[in-house]
Formats: sequence, C-alpha cells, structure tokens
Amino acid sequence: MSHVEAVMIPEVALTGSVRMPVIGMGTASGKPPTDPAIVRAAILEAIKTGYRHFDTAFGYGSEVPLGEAIAEALAAGLITSRRELFVTSKLWAASAQPHLVLPAIRTSLKNLKQDYMDLYLIHFPLRLDPEVRSMPPAKEQVHPLDIKSIWEAMEACQNMGLTKAIGVSNFSCKKLSELLSSAKIPPAVNQVEMSPAWHQKQLRQFCKANGIHITAYSPLGAPGTKWGDNRVVESDVLQQIAKARGKTVPQICMRWLYEQGVSVVPKSFNKERMRNNIDIFDWSLTEEELHKIDQLPQRKGVLFVNNLGPTDFALELDAEI
Repeated sequence: MSHVEAVMIPEVALTGSVRMPVIGMGTASGKPPTDPAIVRAAILEAIKTGYRHFDTAFGYGSEVPLGEAIAEALAAGLITSRRELFVTSKLWAASAQPHLVLPAIRTSLKNLKQDYMDLYLIHFPLRLDPEVRSMPPAKEQVHPLDIKSIWEAMEACQNMGLTKAIGVSNFSCKKLSELLSSAKIPPAVNQVEMSPAWHQKQLRQFCKANGIHITAYSPLGAPGTKWGDNRVVESDVLQQIAKARGKTVPQICMRWLYEQGVSVVPKSFNKERMRNNIDIFDWSLTEEELHKIDQLPQRKGVLFVNNLGPTDFALELDAEI
C-alpha cells in the first residue's frame, strides 16, 4: 500500500482529563454480520488513515475484531500505546439490569482484550429480556429501564476504573432529566441520530445546558439499511453545495456536524470514503450554505418501531421528545 499521511483529528474535552476525537469510526454491522476479518482489516486501515476513536457495542458483534485490530496495530507499530486510542462500547439492552452491568462491561473488556475502555454507554433507554437473541423482540420482552439503579451501576464501573467516562445513547430530554435528577456522575455523552435531515435542535440545547456532549450516528441517514433511507445523500440542496465546493455530500454532512459542535461516528469500511470523512478540517461552510441546510425538511430516519416492538417504547427512543 502506498503511504498516505494520517490526518490529525481534533479532540473535544469530556470530563476530567478525558479527551475524545471528534470523528470516530463506527463498527456496527448489518444483517448478515460483516465477516470479523473484514472488520479487523478495516479498523487497521482506519488507524493508518488517522482514526483514533472506535465506536463498538456488545450488540454489534465487533468488539472482538476491534480488540484484535488494536493488538495488531500495536505489534506493527502503527500506534505506540493503547492510550493513543479512544474506545467506546455500550451496555446491551438485555443486560440493562443493575446486577448485570458489571458482568457486561467485563465481558466487553474481555472481548476487546483491554483493561479499560474510554467511554461506556447505555445503548437504549429500555430493557430487553435476557433471552432475546434476535430483533424484533416480542412485545412482552420489552420493559421500561430503571434509570436510577442502572446509572448507579454505570457509576460504579467508572469508579472502579473499568471505563474513563460513562454516558448514554438514544436518550431524550425527558430521559436525561430523569437520569440527572439522581446522578452523582453526570453522563459525559449522549449518542443519538443526527444529520442535516435530523438536526436535534431541542436535544442539543438541553445537552449543552447540562454539559453533555452529543455524538452523532447515522450522519447520512443510514442509506442502504432497512431502517434508514436516501433522503440525505440524494438531497438536491446538499448535492448542489457539494458540487459547488468540490466536495462529496458525506463531506458536507461531516463538516456541518463538526460546525454544530458535535462529534460523529460514521461507519464505512471503504478506504477512500474513510479518508474523505476526515478530510474536513481545512475548509468551512458559508453562512449561506449553513442557512440552506437549516431549512432542510426534518424527519427522523432511524425508526426503531419495527426493531423494538411496541410503539410507546419506540417513541422513547425519539430524542426530540
């Protein structure tokens, strides 16, 4: 492979001395799951390109290949220390009971072959029965989350040094308020869907006021998946801006997210797209371009109603509520 200079990705301060790169690599896999060898190779390529933040989850099935890639990167001298990387993983909803949180993070750490992770998130604001193995689950297998007791267990994980920071994913303002009412350690991050077609303005205002950093997933509206669509990548407005600037639509999306003050975890195993996704730091959008994006029709793309059963629980995942 010809040498490609690695891009230096800016970082954001989370809590204490914890700093997180503003662009990470998502590792969620579709159905059927991506071959672990392909995932491992893609992560190594990402490290060569300049990525230092990797977003995984027990539910993704990508913790093991990520751990293998980290070991391989260290052995090959691509990085000199594990401390150069930022690793995020998530508590799966079937383990969202207080007595299961500690075993769950230890399982994830074993999968990753790591002593600690940098950020551990509650994946969803709901609980699934432990026997759930496939989606969608039966209605009776979906339950409300006991936020107070689960968060106490998450705080214990941080206090034990198993993770440097803790946070949540797919939490609404209402759910965050409930968490904050009893939390001793506030969540460092809320990872939610956000794109030019789903701005999350209300949630961003709430999180900013409460010192919670937002990480965006599905920055392109999850095209090519059963839950997303092409409304972002096929947007006439975004295509016109991209053409005028000599950029790609994904680059416009990534730059827009960066200018909103959030971090983002795009998922691509394509070498060229990986590089393009982080080639956004030496230019900026104009006021006119930002205004055009601000006027785009808004609609949530990642609808979990077909994945997680009853509509009321699906609505709990809508972060604008």
